[in-house]
Amino acid sequence: MNPADKLTAHFRIPPPVLSALTKLKIETVGELLYYFPSKYGAQGATKSINALTHGDFATVYGRIISSETKKAWKKNIPMAEVVIEDDTGRLRATWFHQAYLAKKLRMGSIVRMSGTVGGKQANALYMANPEFEEVPSLPEGGGDRLFDTAALALTPMYPERRGISSLWIQHHIKRILQTGVQERMDDPIAKDVLVRYHLPSLANAVLYIHMPRNEREAEAARKRFAFEEVYFLQIERLRLRENYRSESAWNIIADKKELSEFEERFTFPLTSAQKRAVLDIESDLKETHPMLRLLEGDVGSGKTAVAAMSAFAVVSSNASRKASETLQVAYMSPTEILATQHFHSFIKYFKHLDIPIALLTGSLALKYPSKTISGSPTSVPRPQLLKWIEEGVIPIVFGTHALIQKKVIFKNLAYVIIDEQHRFGIEQRGKLARKGAIQMPHLLSMTATPIPRTLALTIHGDLDITLLDELPQGRKKIETKIVSPNMRAAVYEAIRTELRKDRQAFVICPRVFEPDPDKEDALIAKSVTAEAIRLKDNIFPEYRIASLHGKATPKEKEETMRKFLEHETDILVATSVVEVGVNVPNATVILIEGAERFGLAQLHQLRGRVQRSEHPPFCYLATETSSKKSMERLRALVSAKNGFELAEMDLSLRGAGELAGGKQWGVSDIAMDAIKNLRLVEAARKEAIEYVKQLPSSKSEKTKRKLVHME
Repeated sequence: MNPADKLTAHFRIPPPVLSALTKLKIETVGELLYYFPSKYGAQGATKSINALTHGDFATVYGRIISSETKKAWKKNIPMAEVVIEDDTGRLRATWFHQAYLAKKLRMGSIVRMSGTVGGKQANALYMANPEFEEVPSLPEGGGDRLFDTAALALTPMYPERRGISSLWIQHHIKRILQTGVQERMDDPIAKDVLVRYHLPSLANAVLYIHMPRNEREAEAARKRFAFEEVYFLQIERLRLRENYRSESAWNIIADKKELSEFEERFTFPLTSAQKRAVLDIESDLKETHPMLRLLEGDVGSGKTAVAAMSAFAVVSSNASRKASETLQVAYMSPTEILATQHFHSFIKYFKHLDIPIALLTGSLALKYPSKTISGSPTSVPRPQLLKWIEEGVIPIVFGTHALIQKKVIFKNLAYVIIDEQHRFGIEQRGKLARKGAIQMPHLLSMTATPIPRTLALTIHGDLDITLLDELPQGRKKIETKIVSPNMRAAVYEAIRTELRKDRQAFVICPRVFEPDPDKEDALIAKSVTAEAIRLKDNIFPEYRIASLHGKATPKEKEETMRKFLEHETDILVATSVVEVGVNVPNATVILIEGAERFGLAQLHQLRGRVQRSEHPPFCYLATETSSKKSMERLRALVSAKNGFELAEMDLSLRGAGELAGGKQWGVSDIAMDAIKNLRLVEAARKEAIEYVKQLPSSKSEKTKRKLVHME
């Protein structure tokens, strides 16, 4: 057996399991070995059947001598029942509501079962719903960890998917390791690096992570694989940066006087942090290689104003005047609501200038200024808008993913702004950047999701980082409270108090529609559709209420947001579709239903919707949970002074899992846990820098690293 061998060459895999493996992108022996346990469960001492006593948590081995489907006598519940025996006695095992297992557990098979022993009499002991695994033979002695089950202190538990169980994965990985295939896997990390950081070899790490004898071995393996993932992620980012910056870019020098006059058009003074950000970007734009910068700012810190200043610097620059047409700016947002909002914001900033601005999304094609309606945008045929963009006569183009479609061609794309950049993959970012036909465009990524320093070093190794760590003058701190069910009436009264001041409110629900009443969480998770009706009929009949969710059409969304922004409605009941960037300054209170169901990043973003003016903002976190873990997270949200502090708190609470969600960054759980360790991240980055220095600069080489599955 070799790491590159197909699993199907060595195992008979049932179609449901094969389908699950395909979805996990696991086809080869090596790929299965890189599917790591999510946790370890105590296996319990391995005992002979006659040594079991009531209350034991133990593991037994035996041959199945009876297997049948039955019905529990009290409630007529279908169940599977087997009897196993070893040299010392017999033991009964039952699985309620899993009658199908009687067919799976075949007569004569040898199984390992782990569970709690019930029954008072020695001849009536049993296990209810034990974990089980079919094994090739009874355990042997000899001290070899691959066969001596008694030596195993920890049982690996793997993430399960429909069609594949943790036990299936555990059993097949064990069979693979028994062949010694791990010794034939090429270690992608140099020996001197392993020695320098006291990391186990790949062969040992694979054995330690799947079959640890103790916590120390499991931890050593996790450390090694975390280092490996961060190390190669850094190499990838550094090579990306090197390749991008090797291209030529527009040399853009802004007119200081004109830029200063543009700044005076704002109705608010820029903060010191915003001014520093503008200077950083100005400095980068002067270079002949493209800028790669991340603008990281808390909710409401003014990233859009910085983007507007820098966009103006580009379209009014010396390079723009020398080009056959004005240089172009592409501004990509993750949602149509956000793209439309930024489009209208720029219209206000640029309305005194003769600079056309366009919006292109899946359903909208708008151009400003309109020839017929003064001061407003107008809808135009999509082919005509695409032609104007290709001819270079529209300098600033807003849009969603629609901007990276093949039909969208820019003539002089000099500057790309990507809002909420973590919503886009590197490939999507690259597609937009490659639309610079003449030169590579400068790139500014923006995010309102503050992340810990270690995660920033890991994920954004290709970007220079600028922080907006100040809020605009006059912004008030949000008063955040956790609301239990018996406090709901008081919260409704607090919302009514704000509405009487002619303010507006958000109510956020986890679901769009009412859940199936047969599902166990049906009474907990409120829906937008039902809650909007309930609030109108029973709580706020005197106020105008609208609803907004992702299943609405783009036209419906735009109209709903327009009415809310213009205060034609008082309360907006919505899903987290309003999480990012939605700017309604008159909204001062937000009630988040089922707050424990949202991630901390979402909660922080959602409450930021009401911190957009000089009025005191309020956030109420309604929860039905009594879970200690959930309450600890919600209390962190209440006490954190800002998003940066919250990110660090969440890192310590959850291991970077929620605020900066590993899935959205493409980082596995193992690496996310390790990101708490600044020394490990810095060490991996240092080694990656040294590695990249030694690579030929003329071409991008792929490393031989075996891919870790991130699903």
